[in-house]
Amino acid sequence: MTLPVDMSTTLGNAWFPAPLFTASGCASSGKELAQFFPLNQIGAVVTKSVMSKPRHGRPTPRMAETPSGMLNSIGLQGPGIDSFLANDVPWLLEQKARVIVSIAGETVEEYSTLARKLRSVSGISAVEVNISCPNVENRGLVFACDPDASRRVIDGVRKTIGGDLPIIAKLSPDVTDLPSIARGVVDAGADGLALINTVLGMVINIDSMRPHLGGKTGGLSGPAIKPVAVRAIYQVHAALPKVPILGMGGVASGRDALELILAGASGVSVGTASFGNPSALIEIQNELRDLLAARGFATLQQAIGYAHREEA
Repeated sequence: MTLPVDMSTTLGNAWFPAPLFTASGCASSGKELAQFFPLNQIGAVVTKSVMSKPRHGRPTPRMAETPSGMLNSIGLQGPGIDSFLANDVPWLLEQKARVIVSIAGETVEEYSTLARKLRSVSGISAVEVNISCPNVENRGLVFACDPDASRRVIDGVRKTIGGDLPIIAKLSPDVTDLPSIARGVVDAGADGLALINTVLGMVINIDSMRPHLGGKTGGLSGPAIKPVAVRAIYQVHAALPKVPILGMGGVASGRDALELILAGASGVSVGTASFGNPSALIEIQNELRDLLAARGFATLQQAIGYAHREEA
């Protein structure tokens, strides 16, 4: 008889009963996925990154299929923080979902302003600080590619939001020394890390012989980037073994999720897989539980970073 596996996990001081999360930007604020399964059955809904003011996003076309993945160039389209807090967060809390609010900004000050708005909102489990979105108009605004800028953003959010709400810094894989960026944001006040954001890519339409995406470049997601995610999580966990990581990047099965956990992730976000299968999160979570049980793990916690252990 196989004993049940304790699937609970923690990110900072926030506890979650399940280890699967939505990936920011891939399920908006959860209403679409709620048609397929109760949102309280997963760890949390990580909302689409929201900014201070409403944004229309980048020009179309915004998406392109690629081998084993897709490119997106949405450009942080959204309603703005005030509308989001008035409409989306209350709805999610009514569904008994746990909520991680993702914020994005064009300046250090904008991140702090967004953090200030969140201080008065009860029921939020954590805040994801997206300093790595590759879809903004100016690539120079990707704070996560600049060690000093990324630290300043996290420091500003931490000072503004206080010490209770966990901060998860979302980092870009488009850097040469990811562990040093990770160490910098942790030193600045991040309680956890989200790894990885999409990889910057591009598609040329050979009929028009021009860039396919309206914004020219976009973020590559899907199975094609899973080896990049595994490498990034493994390297950062090795450098910062006590810092929780919310892993993501190409997860489409329980085996994929387990691979990220063995590399060092405390939880796993699913994004692109949900487009083809809206029930992917629940199916992956169930597969992961069975895989952990088959390998003798009584708890998810026992498997986190297991690949780093020395062979006996």
